[in-house]
Amino acid sequence: MELSERATQIQPFHAMAFGDRAAELERRGEHVVRLCLGEPDFGAPPAVRAAMVEAMDGRPLAYTSASGQSELRQAIADFYRDRHGVSVEPSRIVVTSGASSALLLAVAATVGPGSDVIMADPSYPCNRQLVQSFGASVVSVPTSPSTRFQLTSSLVDNAWTSDTRAVMMASPSNPTGTTIPYDELARICELVRGRGAWRIVDEIYLNLTDHDDQGGSPRSVLSTDPDAIVINSFSKYFGMTGWRLGWCVIPEVLVSPIERLAMNFFLCASTPAQHAALACFLDESLTLCEERRLELLTRRTLVLDELSRIGLSVPAVPNGAFYVYFDVSATGLDSWTFCERALHDAHVALTPGVDFGPHDGHRFVRLSYTASFDDVREGMARLATFVESL
Repeated sequence: MELSERATQIQPFHAMAFGDRAAELERRGEHVVRLCLGEPDFGAPPAVRAAMVEAMDGRPLAYTSASGQSELRQAIADFYRDRHGVSVEPSRIVVTSGASSALLLAVAATVGPGSDVIMADPSYPCNRQLVQSFGASVVSVPTSPSTRFQLTSSLVDNAWTSDTRAVMMASPSNPTGTTIPYDELARICELVRGRGAWRIVDEIYLNLTDHDDQGGSPRSVLSTDPDAIVINSFSKYFGMTGWRLGWCVIPEVLVSPIERLAMNFFLCASTPAQHAALACFLDESLTLCEERRLELLTRRTLVLDELSRIGLSVPAVPNGAFYVYFDVSATGLDSWTFCERALHDAHVALTPGVDFGPHDGHRFVRLSYTASFDDVREGMARLATFVESL
């Protein structure tokens, strides 16, 4: 029997692989500081946990609509109105089994064999695998610190092909934690829309973006491009990684096709997780999530200060998410070797930049400051000792 070409060619997600290796060390009794995964240590807000317990009281937990519970879709629409000043019809919101499923649905609905999809290098590695799994080709655009490792309208224009069907963007980005300036994002969307291609925008970390000088929340791409496909998640801002719940906002023309895809691929997202997620939008939960966002800022400051002291350069300082993308070339090691040795010698788990794209990925390492403040501080001390030993 033969495996599919898709199964033999798909690449691993190395952040998860380093996490597995860290877990093996922990099983041996070692204390590993995990700075490799984008998994906040806070967990879900208490009201969400209580709502999950309530859902497990013996009531029937039947399938929901393939697009999700109507109450949850309305709550998400209200959140866009209240937090980001954007009006979104609940009918355009699809609740999914994590943001990964939202990305899969977006790609499945918009591209196929013969399609080109433009995305930045570096970027979230699973996007490349999803695009290729549906027979489309990735047009990977090398970026640099001068554009904060993000696409620009000029870069998109230069990368355009006659077969371009979509442009995928993330603001803030995984792995760099940088955003696309709003005016530049608007220019990119105008360019792509004018050429009849889809705009797929990952806003998973949007609510972890730094606020402006007046304390205002970051703006969604929907405020400049109402027909963009937007991906979001309960995993990051709400601390619900293992709950596997996300959503996408889609243009009206995609509502019926994506609903059909969703019912065939997944039936629906987890019913109890959807019930519990309603509590994310209570005032007490939102207040707590904002406090946690500020706590992440203190961890970022610690990491940036320590990397500077160690002599590891951060050429594009992050302003969102919870990642720092730093240059290890001054150590004489490539990123893979640096991460392997940091894990083996210092018991600090990191992610090599080659996970996120081939262009300069050998120079950069992603650090996720989602561990506790004390663990982050311990991890930075261990890294300092490790780098000094090289």
